[in-house]
Amino acid sequence: MPAKPPPEQRIRELREAIRHHEEQYYIHNSPEIADEAFDQLLHELEQLEADCPDLVTTDSPTQRVAGRPIEGFDTVEHLAPLLSLDNVYNEEELRAFDERVRKGSGMGEAAVAYVAEMKIDGLSIALTYEDGRLLRGATRGDGSRGEDVTPNVRTIRAIPLSLRAAPHAPVPTGRVEVRGEIYLPRASFERMNREREDAGEPLFANPRNAAAGTMRTLEPSLVARRGLSAFVYQIVWPGAGAELARPEGGTYGDTLAAMRGWGLPVESHWRRCEGVDAVAAFCAEWADKRRSLDFDTDGVVIKVDDLAMRERLGTTAKFPRWATAFKFPAQQAHTKLQRIAVNVGRTGAVTPYAILEPVFLAGSTISMATLHNAEDVARKDVREGDTVILEKGGDVIPKIVAPVLSLRPADAVPWVMPTTCPECGSVLHRDEEEVVWRCDNTSCPARLRRSLEHFASRSAMNIEGLGASLVDQLIERGLVHDFADLYHLTADQLEALVVAPKAPKSERAVARKLGKVGRNVVEQIERSKRNDLSRLIYGLGIRHVGEKAGSTLARYMRTLDAVMDGTVEQLQAVPDVGPVVAESVRQFAEEPRNRELIRKLKDAGVNMASQAPEPTPESAEAAGPLAGKTVVLTGTLSSMSREAATEALERLGARVGKSVSKKTTYLVVGADAGSKADKAAKLGVETLDEQAFLALIMKDQ
Repeated sequence: MPAKPPPEQRIRELREAIRHHEEQYYIHNSPEIADEAFDQLLHELEQLEADCPDLVTTDSPTQRVAGRPIEGFDTVEHLAPLLSLDNVYNEEELRAFDERVRKGSGMGEAAVAYVAEMKIDGLSIALTYEDGRLLRGATRGDGSRGEDVTPNVRTIRAIPLSLRAAPHAPVPTGRVEVRGEIYLPRASFERMNREREDAGEPLFANPRNAAAGTMRTLEPSLVARRGLSAFVYQIVWPGAGAELARPEGGTYGDTLAAMRGWGLPVESHWRRCEGVDAVAAFCAEWADKRRSLDFDTDGVVIKVDDLAMRERLGTTAKFPRWATAFKFPAQQAHTKLQRIAVNVGRTGAVTPYAILEPVFLAGSTISMATLHNAEDVARKDVREGDTVILEKGGDVIPKIVAPVLSLRPADAVPWVMPTTCPECGSVLHRDEEEVVWRCDNTSCPARLRRSLEHFASRSAMNIEGLGASLVDQLIERGLVHDFADLYHLTADQLEALVVAPKAPKSERAVARKLGKVGRNVVEQIERSKRNDLSRLIYGLGIRHVGEKAGSTLARYMRTLDAVMDGTVEQLQAVPDVGPVVAESVRQFAEEPRNRELIRKLKDAGVNMASQAPEPTPESAEAAGPLAGKTVVLTGTLSSMSREAATEALERLGARVGKSVSKKTTYLVVGADAGSKADKAAKLGVETLDEQAFLALIMKDQ
C-alpha cells in the first residue's frame, strides 16, 4: 500500500485539482467530474487545512466565502481611469468609426485589424493581482475611484484567487489590474426573479441591474448563492494609461490568450477581423446567434488589435478612440393578449400577468408576460383582446410595452382587478401606501404552496429534494398544512404519493427508487432541525424580512421567543431593523395561527436559538452620516437597482421606509414615480431627484 503523501504535497495537489475543475465548470462549461466528487475534494482540503492551519493561504479554494457580513465598502483608486465606450447603432456609424481610426492612425485606405467580442451586459470590475494572487476587487465607481468589494469578488468561482503560469505567459510579477464584467447568467437571473415574484418583491429589470445590486450587498454568502460569473478583457499595468506591449505580446489577441493562459475567464467567441467589412459581418451574425449564449449581451465591442496603434490613437476625456460598441436593436413582436389572469405569491401578493397568443421572440416562444400590478395595467391601458407590442426586458423578461390602439376591438373594456382571491375566494385588500393587492388568508393553497417552497429553499431551511412537484402532492393529499407538518413525514408516505400498493412490477421498481428519494428527503428534513435561527426566521416568510434582517434579528434577539415577544421599540433597537420590518414582525407575532405554528415547530425539535457569536458593542456598526434619517424610494433609478440604493442608504446609517409619513426625511423620486410624491408634497417632505440622491450618498465617501 503506497505511503500517504505529506500534507504539504496533498494540499497542493488538491488546490490544483479544485481550481482545474472550477475552471472547467465555471469558465468552459465542461465539467469533468460530478458535483459530489468535487465536494469530496473540497471537503478533504478543508480537513487537511483544519489539521494544518499554518498551511492555509489566502488563495486557497476554502477561503472563497467569508463567514461574516462586510461592515461597509471602502473607496479605492484605480491604476488608471475606467473609461466608457462610445456607441454606434448601425453599419453606417460603424464605418464612420473605422474611417476615424484609419485617419487617426495614419493607415490611409489600408484595412485595420480589429478584435470583435461580445458586449457583456454586467457590472464593470477591476481585479488587482499582486505577484499572481488576488489582492482586491473594486467596482467602476466614477471611473477613477470605486468601491472595494473584495469579499464579494472572492465568492465568484470563475475568478481565480491566484494566477497560474502558462508556457507563453509567465505569471506577472508586481501589481497588475485586470478589468472585466461581472454578470448574472440567464438561468440564475430567471430563478432570482421567480423567487422575488413569489415573495411579492419588485423584479429586477435585467441581469445587469441584478448583478450590480448583488455585488453591492454586504453579505458575501448571499453573493455566493446568487451564482454570479465573470469575463475579463483588459490588463492595466502600473504607470500605464492604457494597455502597453508587455511579455504577453503586442496585440489584443495576445492579451486575451495570456489572460486565458493564466486561468482567467475570457469569453470564447471573440474574433480577429481584418477590416471593417469583417467586423460588420460579425455584428450581423451575432445579432441573431446571441440568443444561444447563457449570458445577456446587448452588442459587440470592437477594438483595434494593435496595442501600439491604440497608444497613437489615444483617448478623449470620456472614450478611447480605438474602441466602440455596436448596439443591437431591441427586438419586439406583435401578438394578441388573450386574457389577463392573476398569480398569488407566498406573501399573499396577487399580481396580474398576460396570457398571450404564442409568438416567437428573441430565441424563444412567449405565451405569458408580467404585468407587474393593477396600476401598471391601468397606466398602459392594456385590455383583453388587444394586439400588444411585446419586448424582452434585457432580452430575458417578456414584457408588454403598449397596446396597438388602431387594432383594438370595439368591445374591449378596461381590465379591473378582481376583488377576491382566485385560489381561496378570500377578499383581497390593498394598503393605502402600496400598489400590490394581497390575500390575507394564510391557509390559502397558493400561499401555502409558495411558502413551503420558500421554507425549503437553499437560503432558508435548505431541504434538498423538496421541490415544487413534491410540494404540490403533499398539499393535494392533505399531508401538509403548514411548515411543522413536514417534520412528521415518513419515507413511506413520500413513496406512496406516486405509486399505488397494487402497481405493476415495473412501477414497483420505480417505487423502490422513489422510496430512496423519500428517505433522502426525510433525512434532509431531519437535518434542517439543526439549522441556525436566522434560517428559520427567513424561512417563515415574514413580510419584509429578508435574509439580512433574519440574520440580524437572530444574532441580536438570540431566540425566536424573544423575537415573537419583542415590542416594536425593542425590534427597532436591532441594527438595520426599521419601523416597517419591526411592525411586520409584530403583526406576524400577534396572529394566533402563527403562534401555534411556532409551538408546533418547537415541539418537532426545530432549533429556536441563534448559534452565531453574541454581538458586542465593538462589533456593532458605527452610526453613519445618515443615522436617524428615514428615506423612502419611489419610481425607477437609472443608475442602480432599488436593492443597491437601499443598501447604500443603510450603509450610511439611514433607515429605508416603505411609505411616506411625517417622520420621513427624504423621498427619492425616480422615473415613473407613484402617489408617494403627492403625499410627500402634502406633508412637506423634502424630495430628491436621482442626481441629488447620488450626491447625498457620495458626499461622505
